[in-house]
Amino acid sequence: MFGLWKTWKALEARGIMGINRRNADYVLKYNKRHLYPIVDDKIITKERAIKAGIHVPEMYGIISTEKEIDKLDEIIGNRNDFVIKPAQGAGGDGILVIADRFEDRYRTVSGKIISHEEIEHQISSILTGLYSLGGHRDRALIEYRVTPDQIFKSISYEGVPDIRIIVLMGYPVMAMLRLPTRQSGGKANLHQGAIGVGVDLATGVTLRGTWLNNIISKHPDTTNAVDGVQLPNWDGFMTLAAGCYELCGLGYIGVDMVLDQDKGPLILELNARPGLNIQIANDCGLTQRTHAIEAHLEALAKNRVTETAAERVRFAQQLFGHVPSH
Repeated sequence: MFGLWKTWKALEARGIMGINRRNADYVLKYNKRHLYPIVDDKIITKERAIKAGIHVPEMYGIISTEKEIDKLDEIIGNRNDFVIKPAQGAGGDGILVIADRFEDRYRTVSGKIISHEEIEHQISSILTGLYSLGGHRDRALIEYRVTPDQIFKSISYEGVPDIRIIVLMGYPVMAMLRLPTRQSGGKANLHQGAIGVGVDLATGVTLRGTWLNNIISKHPDTTNAVDGVQLPNWDGFMTLAAGCYELCGLGYIGVDMVLDQDKGPLILELNARPGLNIQIANDCGLTQRTHAIEAHLEALAKNRVTETAAERVRFAQQLFGHVPSH
């Protein structure tokens, strides 16, 4: 027990944030409870983003009741690919990604052939709250399927890689690229076996990776190096993430974004309780960075100064960015 305590103290000294500190000092302090529905419900997030002129994957339709499942054909129309997801799902559970049609059936992104009835059954499960936070009744969202930018072809397996940026009071704190693997079933969720890769805030160049809590330098499926990749439109991603503070009003969030080959950067969802694995991917603790932002905010408040999203990005890049050594 003493050994564990010593290990934790050593991690704390390096600025590694634990779940208790995250909850007490950031989630509870900066995230007002009444604002949670804005980020916990993907439909509300999407509607607010559209109103604010922020790009998101196009919404094809919403199914709220069992009776409305009959609308599925009408919503899908002649589309060959689409995504069905629970509005209040967490951790990527319950998401069904259809990549193509096969005669009167559908092919999922992993190549499995499923029937129309199986899709209806999945929607029914979503409505009962099987995948929702707290098991409450939910709504099913049918939306545009993102086609990943070609830059990810060599370092991702099937699915759609996404970029997560942790944001404190509108200031980007740390960034990570999440890459699907065979193990994760093509999903970009770390707990399902996706890879987390640190990203330099200043340049948008990828650093090293973490997979199943091990440090890695190559993708296990493609065997290509995951570090040293320049992510396109990086300043656009950073500004998009910083602007999500105004979008939802929550002070401590994870912003999940994707890079579509035709539509560019899109916001996928916001998270009021972002995980802490991002620290392993970046080989860096969150605490020193969050403290630096809080000190900066205090100084601004004394002088009655506020900063725009672009200025907040610049501050974060100057303070936390670095040029990779390789």
